[in-house]
Amino acid sequence: MSTAESSSTERLGRLFDLHHRRLYGLARRLSQDAEEARDLVQESFFRAARRAGSIPASDRGAEAWLVRVLVNLCRDKSRRDAVRRRAAETVLAEDSRSENAAPRNPESALVARAAVHTALARLPARRRAAVVLHELEGLAVKDVARILGIAQVTVRWHLMAARKELAVELAPLAAAAQETER
Repeated sequence: MSTAESSSTERLGRLFDLHHRRLYGLARRLSQDAEEARDLVQESFFRAARRAGSIPASDRGAEAWLVRVLVNLCRDKSRRDAVRRRAAETVLAEDSRSENAAPRNPESALVARAAVHTALARLPARRRAAVVLHELEGLAVKDVARILGIAQVTVRWHLMAARKELAVELAPLAAAAQETER
């Protein structure tokens, strides 16, 4: 192994140590399950290994680069899964129309978490990333913009659109919860 390869391998190892937990947390929120999240993080680092020269030298720049790779992988997966997701949404919509009653256990955090996760999964990948980074990870709009490589105004637009979409998606759950409280 040459000195350059050794140096590159060491840097990738350091980047992994520094960022894999945060990337996994983000991937977990952007993906359907833990296994898919692990796969996305692994693929992000595989791409980093193949393109080590493209990774910015600074740790912040490298983190942003890795997050962009992860978000792009999520977006690519979303495109590949679009047909299946639309079919599943149709089935879910038909099921929700047939079930006008409140959920059996509306107090359950599990039901609420599943509903939010499903609603997030229906958002386009970049919009979902903006919501997860800002609302769940607590990053400022300017930091989300830097990480995603888009303008701050675009992040704010994605957040506004996502909030509207999530409100529509989660309205039946909120209505059922209010009905149960009465």
